Amino acid sequence: MTQTLIVANGLVAGYAKPVIGPLSFSVGVGEVVGLWGANGCGKSTLLRAIAGNARIFDGDLGRPPGLTLAWQMQQPVRLDEMPLDGHDYLRYAQAHRQAPPNRLAPWLDQRIDTLSGGQFQLLAVWAMLGGQCDLVMLDEPTNNLDPTGEQLLTEMLQSQQGRRAVLLASHERRFLDEACSRILEIGR
Repeated sequence: MTQTLIVANGLVAGYAKPVIGPLSFSVGVGEVVGLWGANGCGKSTLLRAIAGNARIFDGDLGRPPGLTLAWQMQQPVRLDEMPLDGHDYLRYAQAHRQAPPNRLAPWLDQRIDTLSGGQFQLLAVWAMLGGQCDLVMLDEPTNNLDPTGEQLLTEMLQSQQGRRAVLLASHERRFLDEACSRILEIGR
């Protein structure tokens, strides 16, 4: 039986006022769950609520005690000058649970500030996936990715099925259909 990490029952969340809900769903270990909906429908707000950074107006959001999570926002932070290479970046993120995909290897010896936006995006996603967290949340992880980058991201996410829970938000349905074990439609 799969361990459930997140259980939402009638969840209504937002900031000064509700933005999303009511929603009821669960996410278990081993699932890669996509949140699909139009821009502005509340996908990011839902991730923020799970992380404890948005207000819950109604309903319940259950998490087991000690749940650890990694959360990549829509634009991962990268300074204009970052004298770290890819190895340093992954070491700093404690992304040593599993070796990165071979296709990331050429970027590991490069300085972070010399990588393209797509290369950095994929390395930042791996910094989340390669760590020890129980739940990884990715907000619009296809930002800056060309079709080849999206395919690599899909492979990276598929490699997580059965290992940990991944919850990702995107407005790109085709990507979610390929990368996820299940999709929750938001905003309908």
